[in-house]
Amino acid sequence: MGGEAGSAAALGSEGRVKSLGLVFQDEHKGCYASGETVAGHVLLEAAEPVALSALRLEALGRATAAWGPSAGSAAPASASEVEYLNVRLNLREAPAGEGTLLLQPGKHEFPFSFQLPSELLVTSFSGKYGSIQYCVRAVLERPRLPEQSVRRELQVISHIDVNTPALLSPVFKTQEKMVGCWFFTSGPVSLSAKIERKGYCNGEAIPIYAEIENCSSRLVVPKAAIFQTQTYLASGKTKTVRHMVANVRGNHIASGSTDTWNGKMLKIPPLPPSILDCCIIRVDYTLAVYIHIPGAKKLMLELPLVIGTVPYNGFASRNCSMASQFSVDMSWWALALPEQPEAPPDYTDVVSEEEVSRHGAPYPRPPSWEGEARCPAFACIQDFRLQPPPLYSEVDPHPSRVGEAQPVSFIL
Repeated sequence: MGGEAGSAAALGSEGRVKSLGLVFQDEHKGCYASGETVAGHVLLEAAEPVALSALRLEALGRATAAWGPSAGSAAPASASEVEYLNVRLNLREAPAGEGTLLLQPGKHEFPFSFQLPSELLVTSFSGKYGSIQYCVRAVLERPRLPEQSVRRELQVISHIDVNTPALLSPVFKTQEKMVGCWFFTSGPVSLSAKIERKGYCNGEAIPIYAEIENCSSRLVVPKAAIFQTQTYLASGKTKTVRHMVANVRGNHIASGSTDTWNGKMLKIPPLPPSILDCCIIRVDYTLAVYIHIPGAKKLMLELPLVIGTVPYNGFASRNCSMASQFSVDMSWWALALPEQPEAPPDYTDVVSEEEVSRHGAPYPRPPSWEGEARCPAFACIQDFRLQPPPLYSEVDPHPSRVGEAQPVSFIL
């Protein structure tokens, strides 16, 4: 079949089936999640009348981890498997009491529809020592002939919402390292690093906040990187694969100098989301902020990172979560505010009556509503004029009646 539909050539010498294909109802849908419906058609084109026993549909999903063939055998030494999906549907089958069903020459469509389990399905993944795969398979059974089948991959995703309180919380670490050995130490190098939240999505840029102090005698370079760690478990054994997927570097820091990262950006490339709910395959991410020290082991801080699928939705959820976390710490704000704010000073307290009489009336006479004003009320806007306060003078116009000022002492 053309387009994205899977197809399989006919088997057997008779050549009665010209093609067998499988198409999804929504070919543009990238992936499916738990509880969603998968629908489509199985397409069969017969060149001649076809006798079939059954036409069935299978939806399968499993996680497998395996490595190392055993001695003298092609089978892997360590292998584990977990099943997540097993759906079987009969699209056509022979009537009861009859062994076959006859299809006329031409094109035939067999619709199918099934719902994915409501239980959590693990995200599709393929790695060095294992994979998590889902597929939909149409199988044509014919008497005295091998089965014909066509298979389509089904991408499944387990959504991770980065707006949850656990993933909105900031992550902070600090560490110090003494450079040198024994009596030949050249001084410490200290590093503090922080990210605003633990959860991010593909395409986002992570602002990194860090403080580096170089008290050693060497020239050091700060760097940051995102690492992906794949962990496989099979037959009680573990395999680990670690990759650097993105990195950024800072400027050299001379001896006795410091440097600060005020939100240095590290963009996340397209990555599979974190896989945290599979018992034999796990995919974790960390943000490592580290210092390269010539002639010594690097100083590294690893901050846990979760790559999610539901993007950060802005400040609303962040404000709610942060307010709940800092509600106790912000109690000082209520104590600092007076119960009743003071009123501003009155104009007559600033400008004396003599000043007012000297400059004339502060308000012009309003027009007569019956005579002069022939327009709506909102068009008659009076000028708001007040006399300015008196000019600044070194001489206090209102000296205090208290005699001599009391001495003031300061306790240091």
